[in-house]
Amino acid sequence: METTNKTTEHGVHNSKIHDNAAKIVFGDSTLCAQFLKGYTDIPFFTNIKPEDIEDVSSHFIPLFQESRDSDIVKKIQIENTELYLIALIEHQSEADADMSFRLLRYMVYVWTDYAVTQEKLHPGITKSKDFLYPPILPIIYYEGTGQWTSALHFKDRVFMSDIFEEFIPDYKYLVVPLNKYSQEDLIEKGDELSAIFILNKLKSPSDFKHLKEIPEDYWNQLTKNTPPHILKLMGSVFSAFLHTINVPAEEINDLTDHITRRQFNMMFDSFEAYDVQETRRISREEGERAGRIEGEQLYLIKKIIKKIQKHYSVERISDNLDESPATIQPIYDLAMKQAPDFDAEKILDQLIPKTTESLSK
Repeated sequence: METTNKTTEHGVHNSKIHDNAAKIVFGDSTLCAQFLKGYTDIPFFTNIKPEDIEDVSSHFIPLFQESRDSDIVKKIQIENTELYLIALIEHQSEADADMSFRLLRYMVYVWTDYAVTQEKLHPGITKSKDFLYPPILPIIYYEGTGQWTSALHFKDRVFMSDIFEEFIPDYKYLVVPLNKYSQEDLIEKGDELSAIFILNKLKSPSDFKHLKEIPEDYWNQLTKNTPPHILKLMGSVFSAFLHTINVPAEEINDLTDHITRRQFNMMFDSFEAYDVQETRRISREEGERAGRIEGEQLYLIKKIIKKIQKHYSVERISDNLDESPATIQPIYDLAMKQAPDFDAEKILDQLIPKTTESLSK
């Protein structure tokens, strides 16, 4: 699947956000182990460790003859037992009816490659009755909002399968739908992957309020032993969501910094879910009513208030908003006199005479 990037005023926006989030899950051995152990209900994976998992996607994906950089192949070795995991990432709103055949092709490619490799190591081994192909676990990691309705068995895609059932190759693939797990389900699991799934379920600014409902103990316990690189992955998933709702780049950096510093509660307290495009639309309407200069000033005041609520200094606000300290300082001083009950319009009323006077000069 081709990844498309486009540049916006807030930086680079990746249109394949969900592919990236899912690749983070399967791309990291720690998270992949948590997924197999806690989300597949397969007892064999009860004691799986990150070091048991090797990513071999770069070898197999070209063989699949499909441009899907969201598909992943893992080689897993537990107690001298080798098996393969094929994980396909689907985030469309509807199930893919031909998924069973696509997976079957992939499985045949993996088995063919395995046979070729073993023949090179031990010529003639595949003709031996003792030779066995490794098991393959085909998994669909599904992020769609609807139910997965496609047939899980390949035979159900073959005409007259009821008559020729014993002659039709068959298997079943496993679907793990993200929408199966409620926020409460994920909180109960209490692992790093549950946190990534919670963040990855965010679809709109209104969803953010649900994060504030999560018990503080969950985040405290979770982040106590979370490796720094996993915290960075959490930040990447959250950053992807913030980009989709047009949060400015400097805001995104501040919020994801809270994650890497293990300050989840501070992040939630400081974030006000909004779409910056909507904010600008409102500001334009205010500008038409109160005059262009007043509208722009009101918008700037509101942005400065948000920074003050995060305890930013004048210098840091100036850097973040790309405004001179001389512009920030008078607004900052008036706002601090109101703290903690800020009123942007009152600040504007006090500021207008000074602004008008400076313009007249």
